[in-house]
Amino acid sequence: MPDRIETYEQAIEFLFGRINYERIQAEAYSTSDFKLDRMRRLLELMGNPHERIPAIHVAGTKGKGSTCSMLSSILAASGYRCGLYISPHITAFEERFTINGVMPTQSEFIGLVNRLLPMITQMDNMPGRMQPTYFELATALAWLHFLEQNVDIAVLEVGLGGRLDSTNLCKPLVTVITNVSRDHTHVLGSTVHQIAYEKAGIVKSGIPTISGVTHPDALAMVEETCRERGSPLKLLGRDFRLVDRHLDEHEQVQIDVTTSTSNWQQMPVALRGPHQAVNATLALAVVDELRQLNWDLSDDDVRQGLLSVSWPARVEVIARRPTVIVDAAHNWESARALVASLNESTKLRKRILVFAATKDKDVAGILRQLLPHFDTLVLTRYLDNPRGVSLEELSRLVNALTVRPAHLAKDPLAAWTLAKRLATQDDVIVITGSFFLVAELRSTIAEECRATLN
Repeated sequence: MPDRIETYEQAIEFLFGRINYERIQAEAYSTSDFKLDRMRRLLELMGNPHERIPAIHVAGTKGKGSTCSMLSSILAASGYRCGLYISPHITAFEERFTINGVMPTQSEFIGLVNRLLPMITQMDNMPGRMQPTYFELATALAWLHFLEQNVDIAVLEVGLGGRLDSTNLCKPLVTVITNVSRDHTHVLGSTVHQIAYEKAGIVKSGIPTISGVTHPDALAMVEETCRERGSPLKLLGRDFRLVDRHLDEHEQVQIDVTTSTSNWQQMPVALRGPHQAVNATLALAVVDELRQLNWDLSDDDVRQGLLSVSWPARVEVIARRPTVIVDAAHNWESARALVASLNESTKLRKRILVFAATKDKDVAGILRQLLPHFDTLVLTRYLDNPRGVSLEELSRLVNALTVRPAHLAKDPLAAWTLAKRLATQDDVIVITGSFFLVAELRSTIAEECRATLN
């Protein structure tokens, strides 16, 4: 344990040296490795910053990050200092905790880590597996940064599950459960009912819950949990509705939404894909709850917040001619949403898929959603994480699902080089399957585009 960290590189190396469940094989851990005792003790040593900052807490299998991003943008457009905590990051660790879209500087980041070091040392010397993990320290750094920068509110994306997630010690004004489907089954359970139990663990007594859950088993669990804990529950399709989704004369997606207190008309949805209309609907339902708590959120500010939202690696176009889209879809539902978005905007182009995946995911389920909609397949394995599925296994899965041959590339850069060679200027290259694949290629492609423009 260092006494003091001097450089940004040392700070990152220190954090990455902690136990990191984002990079450990799924079979190497279980729910017994996740508990709130460590996080609770760490926050106590920090002076309990989470008790001084109101929060919006968002869980779900899909859409939670986009919903968080929309809410953060709305609050910032309304004049509030809003902290946003998300995971994982794409390019820089500090992307995980921003304020009104701005990351801490490297010097601020070094200072935050140094202020935590004495508390980490104290906990490392405690008995009973109290050494804080990578994700717990990321959460603690976010709370410390938000407190020191005097944010008015924090929007928190659950990292894994909900019940035992490090974010679940927050004091929310509203909790949100976007939806529930099968993901992280090794930790959360093999059935939708079990997974919903973990997601619904964020529900708090007396605190309103907004939910887009539709699966009958998940819905039953969310309703039961809210009833037991006295949390007023508002459901998509029952208490608030997406009435219409359409394009305006500038081909900007707009939605009409009704809630128990508002009738939102022609609200813009800047993020691509039909599924983002549902996420925006959930965000508007949360806005109504905040208004009931006397937060000043005007219609114009909400509209501006939705229009200006940015969410990297979610059906994100990062290059043209050929069009290059990166998307961090890593479960079958996200893959289906990606395909729906492509079908809206790229119907006449040849599609080239660059794909890698993580071992604890339903890789076959993801591929079933994607393969019928692509003309050319390039399989690879990302380098920066041992959980990557091997080329041999990916090839076996693809061969079991389609007769279309797949190209194999030893690493993401080789896959990108091959995809470029296979594409014409009118084609679309889609890079998806994992956050880790997107992280390894997104900055490389962006730099190539900048070099071409210069």
